[in-house]
Amino acid sequence: MSHPASISRRAPWLAILAAVVLLPVFVRHAIATEIWIFAIFGLGLNLLMGYTGLLSFGQATFFGSAAYVAGYILKYYGTNVFVALAAGIVVGAVSAAAVGYLCVQRSGLYFIMLTFALNQMFYFTAYQWTTVTGGEDGMPGVPRPSVLGLDIHAPLAYYAIVAVLFLLSLWVMKRIVESPLGKILQSIRENEVRAEALGYDVRTMKLAAFVVGGAFSGLAGVLYAMLFGIVPLEAIGFVFSGNVVFATLIGGSGSLYGPVIGSFVFIWLSESVSTMWARWPLLLGVAFVIVVLFFRGGVVEAWARFWAWRAAPRATAVVRPDASH
Repeated sequence: MSHPASISRRAPWLAILAAVVLLPVFVRHAIATEIWIFAIFGLGLNLLMGYTGLLSFGQATFFGSAAYVAGYILKYYGTNVFVALAAGIVVGAVSAAAVGYLCVQRSGLYFIMLTFALNQMFYFTAYQWTTVTGGEDGMPGVPRPSVLGLDIHAPLAYYAIVAVLFLLSLWVMKRIVESPLGKILQSIRENEVRAEALGYDVRTMKLAAFVVGGAFSGLAGVLYAMLFGIVPLEAIGFVFSGNVVFATLIGGSGSLYGPVIGSFVFIWLSESVSTMWARWPLLLGVAFVIVVLFFRGGVVEAWARFWAWRAAPRATAVVRPDASH
């Protein structure tokens, strides 16, 4: 018989695997694919915001930069998928290192404003550099090459590739947050002064979180470009950065599975509910207010509280007979 603790550890993964299999049955394949791409994007931000305590409004800098570079080499040089993915990851990590090096020099409000300002700088560079990026028209014509001879032009085939990369990304992020680096980042989040007193180079650790988060964002950017066949200018804008922040907060910042849940909620609202109700952002706003006021841990915390509430009467019933003796 499996130990209850082992079952509780496996349950989230079983739920995610079930979602990966069943999602394309209930929603359009493009939307299902976008959910997992956005989840990879959210994993990168969550390492910064949830595990290190750094609120960044510039994550689209890394996402968009990688999308543009990968889109360009796919379009004009016909590189294979693996080269494009590797290029996107490297560009995301390098751009994150450059931005992070400047941002970690400050903290608090100044840190947040630096991430926003640098994101705007990248945005207006893409807007003006029309010969490469296409400016406000974006970069259309991004191809979707075969993977090891397998044609992935079919929506379901591309969904399968993205789903596998998402599961791999989730596993890698799980290993990172459970590693010594992850524990150091969490100690910085809880008490930066104490972490520094213990001998950790706080700025270097924050920069490492930036680089890793940028690599995940870069991977998501490449997959996004190949999904829609275009890199829109909005992919490098601050609104896109804000979207992933909202999605991560709603799902549960600081939880490994929070960005996954938040991505599902956000993309489902924006892509499915929006076709039925034009004022769908009201639902997102209400959800965000509820999270801020009552569930700081997002849907993950709400779910944990619900099960704790359900378990409380049973625990009381078990204790009562013993108390009568």
